[in-house]
Amino acid sequence: MQTEGFWVLRPFNPVFLCSFGFFIALLIVSSLILRNKSEKTRRTVLCTACVITVISFFIYKYMLSLDADYRVINSAMGGFNWWTELPLNLCNINMILIPIAVWKRNRALMSFSFFLGQLGALMALMMPSNGFSGYSLLLPRMMGFFFTHYMVFIESIALASFGLFRPTFKDIPKTLIATVVISLVVFIINIILRKTGLGLKANYFFSVETEGNPVLEIFHGWIPVPYLFLMPALVVLAIFMSVETFFFTVFGKKKAS
Repeated sequence: MQTEGFWVLRPFNPVFLCSFGFFIALLIVSSLILRNKSEKTRRTVLCTACVITVISFFIYKYMLSLDADYRVINSAMGGFNWWTELPLNLCNINMILIPIAVWKRNRALMSFSFFLGQLGALMALMMPSNGFSGYSLLLPRMMGFFFTHYMVFIESIALASFGLFRPTFKDIPKTLIATVVISLVVFIINIILRKTGLGLKANYFFSVETEGNPVLEIFHGWIPVPYLFLMPALVVLAIFMSVETFFFTVFGKKKAS
């Protein structure tokens, strides 16, 4: 049950702001330390951070599988099921894609992870699902959930702050294409999991159901077809990427002058 106390975490309350601030500070300090290091060192540090996040993610999910309180909270979604808890959501998929993108120097993947990683993590942090808001940060499931999403957020931004990637307007079309391809693959995985009975509630990327998301509900009203109702979100994504790229472009010019 939800509690009150010093460590209780809700979006934007003091515990949230302090814990989030700690990880932002970690990003700033690590960026300053690595500023004059070689590209190989910067890539190694970022990839190592992603590996640590992946390991922590599975530890967190294991602890979640033992959490009786969470099973009750999540009973409407069928309780805990490993097949519906894989790192295939919009946010946590990036802790796997970032190392691939960095070592392959794949600009489309780096752009996808930079924009979608921070956007997905922020959405999860600001609108946490049932069982992850109003509870003590000291609970294993709370520590796991917020550590994972804080790390994904700063790892995505680290692509730019470590000097490994700087967004340009030319990246936007490639990122939109990568988003369509990756989301379509994830949608197919959802269908396979549902059809085989392994994950009857599989809904990675929210590509099958809206799960009550108010924005997706609007899109679903326009296009009431699984996966296709996500297409209007590409317009929102394009605007978000354009605005952020504009600021990076302006900042880059001022820094160069």
